[in-house]
Amino acid sequence: MIGVPMPNPRDSIVANLNQQLEQYFGAGKPVQEIAAGVSDEKAAMFGISRSNKLRVERDKQAPRLKALTDSGETVIEATKEMGMEAKRTSLIARENDIKFPGPS
Repeated sequence: MIGVPMPNPRDSIVANLNQQLEQYFGAGKPVQEIAAGVSDEKAAMFGISRSNKLRVERDKQAPRLKALTDSGETVIEATKEMGMEAKRTSLIARENDIKFPGPS
């Protein structure tokens, strides 16, 4: 309608939320405390299986990388030995808490 101000959508959302709160607490339901970091929501629904497959492959390479690190090889030497890129080597090391020896 022309000339009639439109209602604020925020007000209707707040009114609906207040009505739902009244129904919930009016039925005698208690407040539920949820621990921090716990939810039923999924962060991403696409590509999860692919990333899991890639993680499994990296986990298979982690013991060899750990052995090379324990023998005293640097990031560059371990990367050449395993025949992969330095970025992937660093990712495997980060995911598996592998520390490389520093420069001599």
